[in-house]
Amino acid sequence: MKNLLTLSIMCLFLFSSCKAQTKVDNSVSGDLNLNKYLGTWYEIARFDHKFERGIQFCKAQYSLREDGKVAVLNTGIKNGEPSEARGKAKLTDNPRILRVSFFGPFYGDYRIMLLDEEYQWVLVGGSDDSYLWILSRTPKISNEVKDVILAEATRRGYDVSKLIWVEQE
Repeated sequence: MKNLLTLSIMCLFLFSSCKAQTKVDNSVSGDLNLNKYLGTWYEIARFDHKFERGIQFCKAQYSLREDGKVAVLNTGIKNGEPSEARGKAKLTDNPRILRVSFFGPFYGDYRIMLLDEEYQWVLVGGSDDSYLWILSRTPKISNEVKDVILAEATRRGYDVSKLIWVEQE
């Protein structure tokens, strides 16, 4: 009886501590010309996460490393001071999914879900509904482009009301 009670309590704790995941369509399709994708991207909007909280004027710079991986340099301003994070991304079998790491051996999905034909803006997600970014080659996007991206994110099941619109130069 004592073992059954202990097992029941453990199961209750396990199930109550599990975060309910909203199902989103984070699928990707199409090719990616990595050389065209490399360079500087301005962060236009993002979902809130601890590692970017309070950062404005965000930019991501992607460049090819000698080992074939992609060097990632994220910069911004937090509390009036420069902020910088260096990471790396490795390619996967799917050209629109990269595996990005800023913390040693821990990698997360970087899913290119919607990409402008001219590589001027992109909608990026993660492996679940916790991550969403809108990036652009310029610090601002037009309302027309914003509407297209938000419509696609909404169609995929993301709650776009949670987006933080990043201050840019």
